[in-house]
Amino acid sequence: MTVTAETVAPLFEPFSLRGMSLKNRIVMAPMTRSHSPGGVPNEENAAYYQRRAAAEVGLIITEGTTIGRPAASGDTSIPNFHTPDALTGWQRVANAVHHEGGRIAPQIWHMGMVRKPGQGPHPDARSDGPSGLSVSGKAVQDPPSENEILDMAQAFAKAAGAAKSLGFDCVELHGAHAYLIDQFLWAKTNQRSDRFGGSIEARAEFAAEIIRLCRNAIGDLPLILRISQWKQGDYSAKPSSNPDELERLVTVFADAGVDCIHCSQRRIWEAEFPDVDGESGLNLAGWVKKLSGLPTISVGSVGLNSDFLGSYAGEGSQKRDISDVIQRLEKGEFDLVAVGRALLQDPEWVMKVRYGRWEDIQDYDADAQDNYF
Repeated sequence: MTVTAETVAPLFEPFSLRGMSLKNRIVMAPMTRSHSPGGVPNEENAAYYQRRAAAEVGLIITEGTTIGRPAASGDTSIPNFHTPDALTGWQRVANAVHHEGGRIAPQIWHMGMVRKPGQGPHPDARSDGPSGLSVSGKAVQDPPSENEILDMAQAFAKAAGAAKSLGFDCVELHGAHAYLIDQFLWAKTNQRSDRFGGSIEARAEFAAEIIRLCRNAIGDLPLILRISQWKQGDYSAKPSSNPDELERLVTVFADAGVDCIHCSQRRIWEAEFPDVDGESGLNLAGWVKKLSGLPTISVGSVGLNSDFLGSYAGEGSQKRDISDVIQRLEKGEFDLVAVGRALLQDPEWVMKVRYGRWEDIQDYDADAQDNYF
Protein backbone atom coordinates (compact mmCIF):
# COMPACT_ATOMS: atom_id res chain seq x y z
CA MET A 1 0.00 0.00 0.00
CA THR A 2 1.22 3.48 -0.88
CA VAL A 3 0.22 5.49 2.17
CA THR A 4 -0.60 9.08 1.27
CA ALA A 5 -2.79 11.77 2.80
CA GLU A 6 -5.39 10.92 0.15
CA THR A 7 -5.53 7.16 0.68
CA VAL A 8 -5.83 7.40 4.48
CA ALA A 9 -8.16 10.42 4.49
CA PRO A 10 -11.24 8.46 5.71
CA LEU A 11 -9.35 7.59 8.90
CA PHE A 12 -8.85 11.27 9.65
CA GLU A 13 -12.37 12.56 9.29
CA PRO A 14 -13.84 13.88 12.57
CA PHE A 15 -16.59 11.98 14.33
CA SER A 16 -19.08 12.82 17.07
CA LEU A 17 -20.51 10.34 19.56
CA ARG A 18 -23.28 11.66 21.81
CA GLY A 19 -21.68 15.10 21.79
CA MET A 20 -18.10 13.87 22.22
CA SER A 21 -16.08 15.25 19.31
CA LEU A 22 -13.19 13.13 18.02
CA LYS A 23 -10.49 14.51 15.74
CA ASN A 24 -10.28 11.25 13.75
CA ARG A 25 -11.63 7.71 13.52
CA ILE A 26 -8.74 5.95 15.26
CA VAL A 27 -9.30 4.47 18.72
CA MET A 28 -6.63 3.00 20.95
CA ALA A 29 -7.92 -0.45 21.85
CA PRO A 30 -7.79 -1.52 25.51
CA MET A 31 -4.75 -3.74 26.06
CA THR A 32 -4.00 -5.34 29.44
CA ARG A 33 -0.40 -4.66 30.52
CA SER A 34 -0.28 -5.39 34.29
CA HIS A 35 1.93 -2.39 34.99
CA SER A 36 0.01 -0.86 37.91
CA PRO A 37 1.61 -2.13 41.13
CA GLY A 38 -1.01 -2.69 43.79
CA GLY A 39 -3.72 -1.91 41.26
CA VAL A 40 -2.82 1.80 41.22
CA PRO A 41 -1.90 3.59 37.96
CA ASN A 42 1.17 5.74 38.50
CA GLU A 43 2.99 8.58 36.74
CA GLU A 44 4.49 6.17 34.22
CA ASN A 45 1.01 4.98 33.26
CA ALA A 46 -0.07 8.59 32.78
CA ALA A 47 2.95 9.27 30.55
CA TYR A 48 2.20 6.13 28.53
CA TYR A 49 -1.29 7.36 27.62
CA GLN A 50 -0.14 10.96 27.22
CA ARG A 51 2.28 9.93 24.47
CA ARG A 52 -0.56 8.48 22.42
CA ALA A 53 -2.78 11.50 22.94
CA ALA A 54 0.06 13.76 21.82
CA ALA A 55 0.43 11.63 18.67
CA GLU A 56 -3.18 12.21 17.56
CA VAL A 57 -5.05 9.10 18.69
CA GLY A 58 -8.70 10.11 18.37
CA LEU A 59 -10.01 8.23 21.42
CA ILE A 60 -7.98 6.33 23.99
CA ILE A 61 -9.69 3.43 25.72
CA THR A 62 -7.62 2.39 28.70
CA GLU A 63 -6.58 -1.10 29.57
CA GLY A 64 -9.26 -2.96 31.50
CA THR A 65 -9.70 -1.57 35.01
CA THR A 66 -11.68 -3.53 37.56
CA ILE A 67 -14.80 -2.76 39.57
CA GLY A 68 -15.34 -2.89 43.32
CA ARG A 69 -16.07 -6.60 43.70
CA PRO A 70 -13.48 -8.68 45.60
CA ALA A 71 -13.17 -11.23 42.77
CA ALA A 72 -13.16 -8.77 39.87
CA SER A 73 -9.40 -9.06 39.29
CA GLY A 74 -7.03 -11.99 39.05
CA ASP A 75 -3.85 -9.91 39.00
CA THR A 76 -2.58 -7.47 41.64
CA SER A 77 -0.86 -5.40 38.93
CA ILE A 78 -4.01 -4.81 36.90
CA PRO A 79 -5.40 -1.35 37.74
CA ASN A 80 -8.69 -1.00 39.56
CA PHE A 81 -11.26 1.76 39.34
CA HIS A 82 -12.63 1.92 42.86
CA THR A 83 -9.97 2.38 45.56
CA PRO A 84 -9.08 5.98 46.50
CA ASP A 85 -5.42 5.61 45.50
CA ALA A 86 -6.34 4.13 42.12
CA LEU A 87 -8.88 6.85 41.40
CA THR A 88 -6.25 9.47 42.22
CA GLY A 89 -3.98 7.72 39.73
CA TRP A 90 -6.69 7.68 37.07
CA GLN A 91 -7.25 11.40 37.62
CA ARG A 92 -3.59 11.90 36.77
CA VAL A 93 -4.03 9.82 33.61
CA ALA A 94 -7.10 11.76 32.46
CA ASN A 95 -5.38 15.09 33.12
CA ALA A 96 -2.32 14.02 31.12
CA VAL A 97 -4.41 13.01 28.12
CA HIS A 98 -6.49 16.19 28.27
CA HIS A 99 -3.30 18.25 28.42
CA GLU A 100 -2.60 17.01 24.89
CA GLY A 101 -6.16 17.68 23.71
CA GLY A 102 -7.03 13.98 23.73
CA ARG A 103 -10.17 12.06 24.62
CA ILE A 104 -10.14 9.12 27.01
CA ALA A 105 -12.48 6.42 28.33
CA PRO A 106 -11.79 3.84 31.02
CA GLN A 107 -12.69 0.28 30.17
CA ILE A 108 -14.67 -0.99 33.15
CA TRP A 109 -14.04 -4.69 33.71
CA HIS A 110 -14.84 -7.75 35.80
CA MET A 111 -13.05 -10.99 34.90
CA GLY A 112 -15.84 -13.23 36.14
CA MET A 113 -15.03 -16.93 36.21
CA VAL A 114 -11.87 -16.40 34.16
CA ARG A 115 -10.36 -15.30 37.47
CA LYS A 116 -9.42 -18.42 39.41
CA PRO A 117 -9.85 -18.69 43.20
CA GLY A 118 -6.67 -17.70 44.99
CA GLN A 119 -5.75 -15.05 42.43
CA GLY A 120 -5.73 -11.28 42.61
CA PRO A 121 -5.81 -8.75 45.44
CA HIS A 122 -8.43 -10.77 47.35
CA PRO A 123 -7.29 -14.39 46.91
CA ASP A 124 -9.88 -15.79 49.33
CA ALA A 125 -12.83 -14.27 47.47
CA ARG A 126 -15.35 -16.46 45.71
CA SER A 127 -15.34 -15.87 41.95
CA ASP A 128 -18.38 -14.24 40.30
CA GLY A 129 -20.28 -15.77 37.41
CA PRO A 130 -23.86 -16.25 36.27
CA SER A 131 -24.21 -19.96 37.09
CA GLY A 132 -21.13 -21.05 38.99
CA LEU A 133 -19.72 -22.56 35.80
CA SER A 134 -16.17 -22.22 34.56
CA VAL A 135 -15.63 -20.90 31.03
CA SER A 136 -15.35 -24.53 29.93
CA GLY A 137 -18.86 -25.15 31.29
CA LYS A 138 -17.81 -27.13 34.38
CA ALA A 139 -19.77 -26.60 37.61
CA VAL A 140 -17.31 -25.30 40.20
CA GLN A 141 -19.51 -23.43 42.71
CA ASP A 142 -23.10 -22.50 43.49
CA PRO A 143 -24.73 -19.84 41.31
CA PRO A 144 -25.15 -16.35 42.79
CA SER A 145 -28.48 -15.02 44.04
CA GLU A 146 -30.37 -12.35 42.14
CA ASN A 147 -29.36 -9.82 44.80
CA GLU A 148 -25.69 -10.70 44.28
CA ILE A 149 -26.11 -10.18 40.54
CA LEU A 150 -27.67 -6.78 41.14
CA ASP A 151 -24.71 -5.87 43.37
CA MET A 152 -22.35 -6.80 40.53
CA ALA A 153 -24.28 -4.52 38.18
CA GLN A 154 -24.25 -1.67 40.67
CA ALA A 155 -20.47 -1.97 41.02
CA PHE A 156 -20.12 -1.30 37.29
CA ALA A 157 -22.31 1.79 37.65
CA LYS A 158 -20.33 3.05 40.63
CA ALA A 159 -17.13 2.85 38.58
CA ALA A 160 -18.80 4.60 35.66
CA GLY A 161 -19.96 7.38 37.97
CA ALA A 162 -16.42 7.75 39.26
CA ALA A 163 -15.20 8.14 35.67
CA LYS A 164 -17.58 11.03 35.16
CA SER A 165 -16.45 12.65 38.41
CA LEU A 166 -12.81 12.39 37.32
CA GLY A 167 -13.54 14.12 34.03
CA PHE A 168 -13.26 11.19 31.64
CA ASP A 169 -14.90 11.83 28.27
CA CYS A 170 -16.59 8.47 27.83
CA VAL A 171 -16.99 5.03 29.44
CA GLU A 172 -16.57 1.55 27.96
CA LEU A 173 -17.98 -1.64 29.50
CA HIS A 174 -16.02 -4.83 28.83
CA GLY A 175 -18.65 -7.30 27.66
CA ALA A 176 -16.38 -9.50 25.51
CA HIS A 177 -13.87 -12.39 25.59
CA ALA A 178 -15.72 -14.59 28.13
CA TYR A 179 -15.39 -12.12 31.01
CA LEU A 180 -18.28 -11.52 33.41
CA ILE A 181 -20.78 -9.66 31.21
CA ASP A 182 -20.02 -12.01 28.32
CA GLN A 183 -20.52 -15.03 30.57
CA PHE A 184 -24.11 -13.91 31.05
CA LEU A 185 -24.53 -13.53 27.28
CA TRP A 186 -23.19 -17.01 26.49
CA ALA A 187 -25.53 -19.99 26.94
CA LYS A 188 -22.56 -22.23 27.75
CA THR A 189 -21.82 -20.31 30.94
CA ASN A 190 -25.29 -18.94 31.71
CA GLN A 191 -27.77 -21.65 32.61
CA ARG A 192 -29.98 -19.57 34.87
CA SER A 193 -33.76 -19.87 34.79
CA ASP A 194 -34.65 -16.48 36.31
CA ARG A 195 -34.83 -13.13 34.49
CA PHE A 196 -31.07 -13.26 33.83
CA GLY A 197 -31.07 -16.52 31.89
CA GLY A 198 -32.82 -18.55 29.23
CA SER A 199 -33.58 -16.76 25.97
CA ILE A 200 -31.13 -14.51 24.15
CA GLU A 201 -32.94 -11.47 25.51
CA ALA A 202 -32.89 -12.81 29.08
CA ARG A 203 -29.19 -13.62 28.90
CA ALA A 204 -28.63 -10.02 27.77
CA GLU A 205 -30.58 -8.62 30.73
CA PHE A 206 -27.50 -8.41 32.98
CA ALA A 207 -25.76 -6.24 30.39
CA ALA A 208 -28.95 -4.20 29.97
CA GLU A 209 -29.21 -3.66 33.73
CA ILE A 210 -25.61 -2.44 33.82
CA ILE A 211 -26.21 -0.11 30.87
CA ARG A 212 -29.30 1.40 32.51
CA LEU A 213 -27.51 1.90 35.84
CA CYS A 214 -24.46 3.38 34.15
CA ARG A 215 -26.62 5.75 32.13
CA ASN A 216 -28.12 7.05 35.38
CA ALA A 217 -24.61 7.45 36.80
CA ILE A 218 -22.99 9.24 33.86
CA GLY A 219 -25.81 11.27 32.35
CA ASP A 220 -24.97 12.39 28.83
CA LEU A 221 -21.47 10.92 28.64
CA PRO A 222 -21.14 8.43 25.76
CA LEU A 223 -21.39 4.78 26.82
CA ILE A 224 -19.71 2.02 24.79
CA LEU A 225 -20.15 -1.74 25.17
CA ARG A 226 -17.45 -4.09 23.90
CA ILE A 227 -18.65 -7.48 22.66
CA SER A 228 -17.17 -10.46 20.85
CA GLN A 229 -18.25 -13.76 19.39
CA TRP A 230 -14.98 -15.59 20.22
CA LYS A 231 -14.28 -16.55 23.82
CA GLN A 232 -11.25 -17.38 25.89
CA GLY A 233 -10.84 -21.10 25.53
CA ASP A 234 -13.14 -21.25 22.50
CA TYR A 235 -11.88 -19.07 19.68
CA SER A 236 -14.43 -20.48 17.21
CA ALA A 237 -17.44 -19.70 19.41
CA LYS A 238 -20.38 -17.96 17.74
CA PRO A 239 -23.12 -17.50 20.33
CA SER A 240 -25.04 -15.61 17.63
CA SER A 241 -24.99 -18.15 14.83
CA ASN A 242 -26.88 -15.98 12.35
CA PRO A 243 -27.94 -12.34 11.85
CA ASP A 244 -31.38 -12.92 13.40
CA GLU A 245 -29.85 -14.02 16.70
CA LEU A 246 -27.35 -11.17 16.63
CA GLU A 247 -30.15 -8.68 16.00
CA ARG A 248 -32.09 -9.94 19.04
CA LEU A 249 -28.97 -9.47 21.17
CA VAL A 250 -27.90 -6.01 20.04
CA THR A 251 -31.47 -4.71 20.12
CA VAL A 252 -31.45 -5.28 23.89
CA PHE A 253 -28.30 -3.18 24.22
CA ALA A 254 -29.70 -0.40 22.05
CA ASP A 255 -33.00 -0.31 23.95
CA ALA A 256 -31.13 -0.15 27.28
CA GLY A 257 -29.36 3.03 26.18
CA VAL A 258 -25.86 2.18 24.97
CA ASP A 259 -24.42 4.65 22.43
CA CYS A 260 -21.85 2.56 20.57
CA ILE A 261 -20.83 -1.10 20.29
CA HIS A 262 -17.16 -2.05 20.10
CA CYS A 263 -16.95 -5.30 18.14
CA SER A 264 -13.90 -7.41 18.86
CA GLN A 265 -12.85 -10.03 16.34
CA ARG A 266 -9.50 -11.67 15.84
CA ARG A 267 -9.09 -10.39 12.28
CA ILE A 268 -10.94 -7.25 11.19
CA TRP A 269 -11.01 -8.30 7.53
CA GLU A 270 -12.97 -11.53 8.08
CA ALA A 271 -16.68 -11.80 7.25
CA GLU A 272 -18.83 -12.63 10.28
CA PHE A 273 -21.50 -14.61 8.42
CA PRO A 274 -19.88 -15.65 5.13
CA ASP A 275 -22.69 -18.11 4.47
CA VAL A 276 -25.04 -15.10 4.29
CA ASP A 277 -23.09 -12.47 2.34
CA GLY A 278 -19.90 -14.18 1.18
CA GLU A 279 -16.25 -14.30 2.18
CA SER A 280 -15.95 -10.54 1.62
CA GLY A 281 -19.14 -9.77 3.51
CA LEU A 282 -19.71 -7.57 6.54
CA ASN A 283 -17.48 -8.11 9.53
CA LEU A 284 -18.92 -8.22 13.05
CA ALA A 285 -18.98 -4.44 13.45
CA GLY A 286 -20.66 -4.13 10.07
CA TRP A 287 -23.44 -6.52 11.00
CA VAL A 288 -23.95 -4.93 14.43
CA LYS A 289 -24.25 -1.46 12.88
CA LYS A 290 -26.69 -2.73 10.26
CA LEU A 291 -28.85 -4.58 12.79
CA SER A 292 -28.81 -2.09 15.69
CA GLY A 293 -28.56 1.27 13.93
CA LEU A 294 -25.82 2.21 16.41
CA PRO A 295 -22.32 3.47 15.63
CA THR A 296 -19.72 0.72 15.89
CA ILE A 297 -15.99 0.35 16.50
CA SER A 298 -14.22 -2.42 14.61
CA VAL A 299 -11.06 -4.04 15.93
CA GLY A 300 -8.89 -7.04 15.17
CA SER A 301 -5.24 -7.15 14.10
CA VAL A 302 -5.37 -3.76 12.38
CA GLY A 303 -2.09 -3.13 10.57
CA LEU A 304 -0.72 -6.60 11.38
CA ASN A 305 -0.91 -9.92 9.56
CA SER A 306 -1.75 -12.19 12.49
CA ASP A 307 -3.98 -12.02 15.54
CA PHE A 308 -2.96 -11.15 19.07
CA LEU A 309 -3.26 -14.64 20.55
CA GLY A 310 0.21 -15.57 19.37
CA SER A 311 1.53 -12.42 20.99
CA TYR A 312 0.89 -13.93 24.39
CA ALA A 313 3.31 -16.68 23.38
CA GLY A 314 5.92 -14.12 22.38
CA GLU A 315 5.26 -14.27 18.65
CA GLY A 316 5.73 -11.24 16.43
CA SER A 317 3.56 -10.09 13.52
CA GLN A 318 4.46 -8.44 10.26
CA LYS A 319 2.85 -5.12 9.38
CA ARG A 320 -0.12 -5.47 7.04
CA ASP A 321 -1.72 -3.32 4.37
CA ILE A 322 -4.68 -1.37 5.83
CA SER A 323 -6.33 -0.45 2.54
CA ASP A 324 -9.14 -2.96 3.07
CA VAL A 325 -9.87 -1.47 6.50
CA ILE A 326 -10.00 2.02 5.01
CA GLN A 327 -12.30 0.85 2.22
CA ARG A 328 -14.73 -0.70 4.70
CA LEU A 329 -14.68 2.47 6.81
CA GLU A 330 -15.24 4.66 3.76
CA LYS A 331 -18.27 2.56 2.76
CA GLY A 332 -19.76 3.13 6.21
CA GLU A 333 -19.54 -0.50 7.32
CA PHE A 334 -18.41 0.78 10.72
CA ASP A 335 -17.56 4.19 12.17
CA LEU A 336 -14.32 3.89 14.13
CA VAL A 337 -11.24 1.66 13.93
CA ALA A 338 -9.51 0.43 17.09
CA VAL A 339 -5.79 -0.34 17.00
CA GLY A 340 -4.21 -2.51 19.69
CA ARG A 341 -0.74 -4.01 19.39
CA ALA A 342 0.49 -1.55 16.76
CA LEU A 343 -0.21 1.32 19.17
CA LEU A 344 0.98 -0.67 22.16
CA GLN A 345 4.38 -0.86 20.52
CA ASP A 346 4.54 2.50 18.77
CA PRO A 347 2.86 5.60 20.23
CA GLU A 348 3.40 7.45 16.93
CA TRP A 349 1.64 4.87 14.73
CA VAL A 350 -1.21 7.27 13.93
CA MET A 351 1.15 10.05 12.86
CA LYS A 352 3.15 7.67 10.68
CA VAL A 353 0.00 6.51 8.92
CA ARG A 354 -1.36 10.02 8.51
CA TYR A 355 1.77 11.46 6.96
CA GLY A 356 2.68 8.55 4.70
CA ARG A 357 5.56 7.25 6.81
CA TRP A 358 4.64 3.61 6.18
CA GLU A 359 8.29 2.59 5.88
CA ASP A 360 8.86 3.83 9.46
CA ILE A 361 6.25 1.45 10.87
CA GLN A 362 7.89 -1.65 12.29
CA ASP A 363 6.70 -5.23 12.42
CA TYR A 364 5.24 -6.07 15.82
CA ASP A 365 7.67 -7.42 18.38
CA ALA A 366 6.13 -8.53 21.67
CA ASP A 367 9.41 -7.75 23.44
CA ALA A 368 9.63 -4.19 22.09
CA GLN A 369 6.49 -2.62 23.49
CA ASP A 370 6.55 1.03 24.46
CA ASN A 371 5.65 0.47 28.08
CA TYR A 372 7.19 3.52 29.70
CA PHE A 373 10.06 4.87 27.63
